Amino acid sequence: MQILFKSRHPDAALMRETVERRVRFALRRLNALVPRADVQLADLNGPRGGVDKRCQIELRTDGAGPVVVSSVARDWRTALDDALARATRHVLRTLRRANPARKPRRQLPGLEA
Repeated sequence: MQILFKSRHPDAALMRETVERRVRFALRRLNALVPRADVQLADLNGPRGGVDKRCQIELRTDGAGPVVVSSVARDWRTALDDALARATRHVLRTLRRANPARKPRRQLPGLEA
């Protein structure tokens, strides 16, 4: 899986490894279906603080189209984890809808095969 990381934050180089590790871990089951993930981290309010850390994740999926999810939180880790959880749920839900599980046939009582 290819992971593209973008951030203008001064500590972006330190966050890159953590982001890549978290993305690979969260999407490990979907590795064959998601060839590329774009992760953008932004500090909306700058040094003023508050709930202003935004993480936007765009997953390029095979068959389900692109999935774009964003999350805003007080710290980077929470924003990243929330966005990854939402993106994973969305991809899984889309795949389940496209490929509904087949129910086994029931035999009617009294009929021999």
